[in-house]
Amino acid sequence: MRSQRLRKYAAGFGVLVAVATAGLFTTATATAEPLWPGGPDFGTPAVIPPPPAPCDAAGARACLRLSTNEAWLMDNGRTVFGPTPISHGQPGYETNVGVFDVDFKKPYHWSTMHHADMYYAIFFDGDIAFHVGPVDLKSHGCIRMTEPGAKAFYEHLNPGDIVQVIR
Repeated sequence: MRSQRLRKYAAGFGVLVAVATAGLFTTATATAEPLWPGGPDFGTPAVIPPPPAPCDAAGARACLRLSTNEAWLMDNGRTVFGPTPISHGQPGYETNVGVFDVDFKKPYHWSTMHHADMYYAIFFDGDIAFHVGPVDLKSHGCIRMTEPGAKAFYEHLNPGDIVQVIR
């Protein structure tokens, strides 16, 4: 009887519980049944979609907004990741605004221009790339990202994909 109460109680929280009965372990699979009639349903977590990206270029797979230092990944006009923090070019090394194609990507690139490591580098505007770097400092035109953001972009984007950069 006690094991049945435990199973019902645990099922309301969406967990898998092992209960000892007669020296054997059994499992109870969680259900979406409320703990009590009219009570909260803990079995189905709410899925909150990411906010929409502000870019509108047809087929864009990446969107960057320089004014807020944010970037998003998109698929068929739908946001699938982001916003993630970025930094961009400092005065004299501004990041260009426009629509670009991904040229190539490398998991590791050494910048001979700036003598710097560029992990998860994705080149999209000549020598301008997304890559891991401090998002609290301006760059020489590249888009610096946190490691999780840069990795997500690296896994999502491929040569030929469209990147839109807006002010």
